Formats: sequence, structure tokens, C-alpha cells
Amino acid sequence: MAASSCLLFLLLPCLVMASHSTPGCRIRITSKGLDLVKQEGLRFVEQELQNITVSDLHGQEGQFHYNISQVKVTDLQLALSDLHFQPQQHLAFNINNASISLRFRRQLLYWFFYDIGSINASADGVHIHTVLQLAKDRAGRLKISNMTCEASIARMHAGFSGTLRKVYEFLSTFIITGMRYLLSQQICPSLDHASLVLLNSLLDTVPVRSYVDEHIGIDYSLLQDPAVSTDTLDLDFKGMFFPRTKENQELENHAVEPVIKETERMVYVAFSEYFFDSAMQAYFQAGVLAIELQGEKVPKDLEVLLRATFFGTIFMLSPTVDAPLQLVLQVSAPPRCTIKPSGTSVSVSAFLNISMVPPGHPAVQLSSMVLETKLSAKVFLQGKALRMQLDLRRFRIYSKQSALESLAAPLKTLLQLTIMPIINEKTKNGVQIPLPEGMDFTKEVVTNHAGFLTVGADLHFSKGLREVINQYRAVPTAPSTTSALPTEPSLGPHQL
Repeated sequence: MAASSCLLFLLLPCLVMASHSTPGCRIRITSKGLDLVKQEGLRFVEQELQNITVSDLHGQEGQFHYNISQVKVTDLQLALSDLHFQPQQHLAFNINNASISLRFRRQLLYWFFYDIGSINASADGVHIHTVLQLAKDRAGRLKISNMTCEASIARMHAGFSGTLRKVYEFLSTFIITGMRYLLSQQICPSLDHASLVLLNSLLDTVPVRSYVDEHIGIDYSLLQDPAVSTDTLDLDFKGMFFPRTKENQELENHAVEPVIKETERMVYVAFSEYFFDSAMQAYFQAGVLAIELQGEKVPKDLEVLLRATFFGTIFMLSPTVDAPLQLVLQVSAPPRCTIKPSGTSVSVSAFLNISMVPPGHPAVQLSSMVLETKLSAKVFLQGKALRMQLDLRRFRIYSKQSALESLAAPLKTLLQLTIMPIINEKTKNGVQIPLPEGMDFTKEVVTNHAGFLTVGADLHFSKGLREVINQYRAVPTAPSTTSALPTEPSLGPHQL
């Protein structure tokens, strides 16, 4: 027994490490970001409380019969509010000393006297304390899993007028006490629905697994519940691309875990080398990392040089001397991304096949060579799209034919002027970052580290919470699963 306990003790660190998955993408929301969310959230809470439905109040005191109906909220003052992180998995939202103005219809019957009209009332010293628990759901999406709420009203006043004003003042204790109770009982159910239903429908707009283009998709599922400190909320995403032909493929993450230490900006997004490597691996497996140039697409100067270089071979192929040339550049292995404090680069190995293509005849290969290139990568964020601009930094060719070394300079020019614009055209749309609809980044700054890079930014609401919720709740959605993907490519991000 002692031996087995000792073995379990020794294996425990290994089991803990095995249970932790390294994220390819990490997002941190700071207290400054939470302040912006509070401003938009407060407007949303005001809208919810204005729609509170209070039941009719009726009763009898001796010969007096009264009925209060059509209660409507006319104004709210929620000046003292606070939204803050609560360690573990929580957000705490407090409203103190608020006031709610009401207007309702009165009906009074006293013997043969009947009186109707309206009453203006106000609830003062309204205190609301709510705690939202955040968690990862079964689909890997962030959700509000639970909410606790406490609401109280310190004082309530009502202004009575009319011929039976004195009677109403006599009954005001009963009426105000009843209205105060009914109103306080409606606050928490309203906020509960706003959080667990409406705000969760907003979180449904964050992509979990979606298609990037017709070739690959991306998995943004959460790896664990969010980590909340007093100043930050950290979300760890898988951040893995996959080929659409192998949607269940898993690429093991051996990259450095991204670490975010900063808290000055509203939000930070960190991407490890794994994030970019999985994208290039997915494209490689999809078989799309190849470019073919033929005929007029081959630069004229390069065509003349190639014909001169292979003149003997071409002459022996008579009568195909005037046949068009074909250049096929095929990546031979998944490209690899390297992130250093000095910058980001991508290493690419490829084959370049040069052929003649006689009309009506099979292509005749003139030469094949190996290209080793290193591309510098400028990574930037625009809106919610992470984009990459590539530029040729280093270029080498390897071939058994020593005469082909003279082609190094013109082939490098071909890559710079012809191939790189094609690649950058395909990467210009980038890939979306997992933020809710209606929320965008501004003032982005990219910082490189050893093995990962971070993007610090501020947040901006391009749409209000109510607008987004109304827009997306109107469209029925299928049950959320980790494999739920659109049947057609999205019109947003394309090749990265």
C-alpha cells in the first residue's frame, strides 16, 4: 500500500503536466478593457430594467378597494456602478444607490365613489449585486454558466393627486409596500435572463471551429475554464488550423507557451509559433502550396535566359524549340515559422521544375532544382483580422548542374516580383480573432518575443450589445458542438 502511494506521489507532477494543454492563442482582457465593457454593459442593463414587468397590485382595506396596474419604468439612474474581476472564474457587477422612476394606473372604489388616474412613484436606494460565473462549455466556447443576484430597495415614494388624494395617502403604506416588494422581486429574474440567455447568445457569435477558406479551417475552442485574477481575465485557445479534408486531425503542440505579462492596454492577444505552423501544415496537407507559371506568365527576361541556358537540350527537342516554358514551384515540406525578439521569419523548402510544354504533347522536363528560402513576415492586426505580409529575405538554389548557379539572381527576382505578390494577395484577408460580434481592436501594437508574439490593443464597440443580440437571436442556430462547421467557406478570412 505504501509503495503504491509513493508511486502515485511520484507520478502526480507528470499527470498534472499531461492535463495542461499548451495554447496556440491566448487572450488577456485587463481592467481597462473591463471598464469599456462596463460602459456598454450598463446601457444594456438599463434597457433590460426598463422592460421589467410588474404584476398588478390589488387589495381591500375595509370599504376601500384598490387596484394598481399598467406599471411602467419611466427612468433609471444607475450612476454608481462597478464591474470587476473576482478571482477564479467570476465577474462581479454592482449597482449602488440607484433610483427607478415608475408610473402606473390607479383605481379606487369607496362605497359609491370611484376614482381612476395615474400615479408617479420612485424607488430609491436600489442596490443590485450580481456575480457571473464564466466557464468553458462542452463545445469549447466561453459561457456564463451561473449567476447569483441580490436586489433590494431602501425607500419608495408615491405622489398622489385627485379628489381622493387623502384616501390614497391613507392607503399608501399598503400600496408602496406591495409595489416595493413586487419591483424588487423582478430585478434579479430580469438580469438572470439577460445574462444566461441574452449575453450567452452574444458569446455564441465567437467562432469555435470555422472555415477560413475552401482549403483549411481553424479551431478556437477553449482548452480550459478562464483564469481570473483581480486585474485580468485570461483565455487559452487551441489556436490550431486543420485541412478541410481532415477535420479531425490533431497537430501536437511542442511550441513555447505564450506568456502575457502586460496590463497597460485593454486587451492582449498572444500567438505562438504553433499557431502559424499549423496553418502552413494545413495548407501543405491540402496540397495548395504550389504555383505554376506558363507561357506569357513567365517574365520575358527570365524566359530568354532559360532558353539560352538550356539551348542544347531544347535544340535536341526540335521541332519543340518554340514551345512555351513552364515553371512549377512546389513546396516540399511544411514551412516553419520562427519568432524572435528581432522579428518573425518563415523558412520554406521547395522544388522548382522547369519544362517545355509542346502543344498536344506531354511536358518535357529541362531541369529540377531545390530552393531554400527564408521569408520575413510582418504580422499585424486590422479590425479583428490577423494578417501577414511576407517578403523575401534569403534565397539559395541547389542543383546537380553547376551551370544553373547563374540562374540564382534572376530566379530571386522572379520570386520577389512575381511569386511574392501572388502569395501576399492570398494572405491579405488574414484570419479572424475570436472576439464577439460588434467588438473590434484599435491602436494595435505587435511585440515579438522568443517563440511567440503579442498584440496589444484597445477595444471598440462598433455595434451595441442589444443590436448584436437582436440580430443573431432572430436566426435559429443549431446545437453547439465542437465539430459544427459551416457547409460553405466563409466570406471573411482567407489564406494565412
